[in-house]
This record gives sequence, C-alpha cells and structure tokens, in this order.
Amino acid sequence: MFGILRPCRHRLRADLATTWLAHLCGLCLALRDDHGQFARTVTNYDGLAISALVEAQTPVADRRMAGPCALRGLRSASVADGAGARLAAAVSLVLASAKVGDHVEDRDGVLGRRPVAGAARRVATRWARQGAASGDRVGFATAVLLDAVGRQGEVEAAVRTGMSVLTATEPTETATAAAFAHTATLAGLPGNEAPLREAGRLFGRVAHLLDAVEDLAEDAATGAWNPLAATRTSLAEARRLCDDAVMGVRLALSEARFHDGALVHALLVHELGAAVHRTFRAHGGHQTPPPGWQRPAPPHPPGSQPTQPPPHGYPQPGYPPHQGPGYPPPGYPPPGNQPPGYQSPGNQPPGPPPPPHDHGGRGGGGPHKPSGCLCYRWPKLETPPKKRNIILGCFACLYECGTCQVCCRDPYPGAWSGKPRSSWDCDCGDCGCCDCGC
Repeated sequence: MFGILRPCRHRLRADLATTWLAHLCGLCLALRDDHGQFARTVTNYDGLAISALVEAQTPVADRRMAGPCALRGLRSASVADGAGARLAAAVSLVLASAKVGDHVEDRDGVLGRRPVAGAARRVATRWARQGAASGDRVGFATAVLLDAVGRQGEVEAAVRTGMSVLTATEPTETATAAAFAHTATLAGLPGNEAPLREAGRLFGRVAHLLDAVEDLAEDAATGAWNPLAATRTSLAEARRLCDDAVMGVRLALSEARFHDGALVHALLVHELGAAVHRTFRAHGGHQTPPPGWQRPAPPHPPGSQPTQPPPHGYPQPGYPPHQGPGYPPPGYPPPGNQPPGYQSPGNQPPGPPPPPHDHGGRGGGGPHKPSGCLCYRWPKLETPPKKRNIILGCFACLYECGTCQVCCRDPYPGAWSGKPRSSWDCDCGDCGCCDCGC
C-alpha cells in the first residue's frame, strides 16, 4: 500500500475512518475478484479517493459484506462495491504498471538485474492489460493514462534548466484529471465533471511534486533525473506550488455537488494539506522558527494563571511549571539552554523526552495504544534501511500490517525499500493539523 493520503485517527472522526476503511477494503477486494490475489499488491491510499468520489456523488452507497480479514483483526465488514471500486482498481493497476516499468527503465535496485527486469516487465504489461479491461467495464478508457505515462519520458527529456517544474508534472496532472472527471460520469452528474477535472489535475501536481521532494536527495546521490534538480526549482518554490494546488483543490470541490462530501473533503483538502506539511517537514523544506522563538501562551483573564500545561512540555512565558510523565524535573532547563557541563538530576545527561509513538524496542506503549494492541507482543522489523525483493517485501508488508506496526510505529521501515515511513498515527500536537476551519 502506498500513496500520499494517509489519514490518522486524530484527523478523521470515527464514522469517516470507518468509511475510509470500507473504501480501502473495497478497492483491495475489487482487485482480488477481477484480477487475482497478486493484484492486491497495487492497493494504494490515493486510489481509494476515486471510489470515495463516486460514492460521495451518489444518493445511496453501494456496499457489500466482506468476510474476515487478518488486517481487520479477522472481522467481517461492510466494504465499498460497484463502479467506484472498479474504477479505482483500474486506475491503480495502470499506474502501478507505469511505476514498475519506470523502475525497470531506471534500473532501480533489484529491478535492474536482467532476470528480474524481464519478469517485472511482464507483470507491468499484465497489469496494464487488466487495468484496461477493468476500465472498459465502467466506461473509462485507460488509454489516456497510458498515453500520459508514455509521454512522461519525452517531457522529461525536453525539460531544461530555468523552465517551470510544472512542465514535468503535466502528464501526471492529465492522468489524474481524467480519472477524477470520470467519477462524475459514473454518478450521473455531468455538471461535476469540470470542477472534478480541475481538482484531479491539481491533485496530480501535488503528488508529483511530493514524490520529487522525497526522492531529491537519493536522486542526487545516484545521478537519477529529478524535476526539481533539472529545473533548479527550490524547495521553497515547490512548497508554494503545493500549497497553491491544495487551495485550488478546495475551491474546485466547493463548486461540485455532493450528496455527502465529508470524506472527500477530509481526504482531498485536509489530508492533502497534511501530506504537504509532512513531506516538507521531513525533507527540510519548511520554515523553521527564529532562534529563541517560543509558542505564545493562550489568552487568559488578567491576574490569573492558566491551568493547561505548555504545548511542548517545557516551561514557557505565561505558563506555570508543570510536572508529570514526559516533562523535565524541577531545575531541568529546556533543550539547548543548558550551561556548559550541566548534568541533570541523578547524573543523567540532559535531553528531550523520548518520542511518544515509537514504543521502543519490541513495542512499548504510546499514549493512544490499548494494552491489547498486537504491537506490544510482536518483534519489530529492523529500523536501518534494508531493501527487499518483491516476494520478501510482500511478506514484510503483511507482517507489519498484521502486527500494527503500520499504525502504531512512527516511523516504521518500508516493507520493500526499508526507508522510514510515517505511520497512520501522527504528531498532531506540534503542527495544529487537527484544527478545521471549514
């Protein structure tokens, strides 16, 4: 499973989280039913947004009961069904085919070896054919996706220093725009086609730029082509383009008519914005506060003392001293302000409190984890990056999902690449991403 939309329990209310999981499982089962078990490996979080778009535009949700699944704790569930799930499956297959083919052409990792590359090409070809068959069943011509993928190499070859980076993102924008627009056709709302096409175009722009930001350091080390490096686009400019695109998606969705657009708004506005924030924060493209900056205290009546602890656990102006788990003992200065040679009480070296979500070692307890969570009882995969082939990666993915590492461990190692990935959980306390003003 991959994608930039990774909602967590802090940002999705309970009913939306249940609906989101219904679309995720519906996409997975649509791939299995139409194309076999192996096709389920292309299940991704971004593709299910298409299924959610179709359902949001129809008055009655198309659902079916699914049997027990290990990733749902061996419980049955109501999952998405019908044209929306099949359209999402078609798009996921075609885009996964393109991604595998791109890795083969670039000779990335194990896919650069001749026997594996040949097998990967056959898999990519089969997925493209299966995606086209699924698209035909719902009236969607996947040729527009394949054409966009085919033009990507030509577009990249034509990019020169000083050109706009949006030149390189155009094929991706065209492909996602076509998929989003077809959801209006399936729902029988032709008036929604134009705004959803615009929303899809901007979503594709964000997805392409975030992928470029994540790969920038690795591409520079390996000499691979990267749109930001090729056009000399700074991270600040890329962030501006992403923020503008997120706002554009919000405005486009406001022009469309939905029967129930709560999940679509949560995914394509709030989660898309959270993905931008998360990516640039992890790769140094965010603006850091000036030296000595402290979060201002919330307003309180004159002459009174606020009762809430400071946001980051350390004494700040306007807050009384606070003690408790995760807070420094009395006399413990905030990080960065210790005098030379300072030793904290008990001769322990000073330092920030441990991260709240990583559970430490074989699995501990973050503040949101129940004692019955599987992550308490199962060993973790190793944290240092370790690449795995397709087969071992699939087993690692199933293991991490089945033992709650994907949702409880932050970061957790990617099943195939071994790179740190953000979990379904989040660090909402620092970014204010849970605040919704709409």
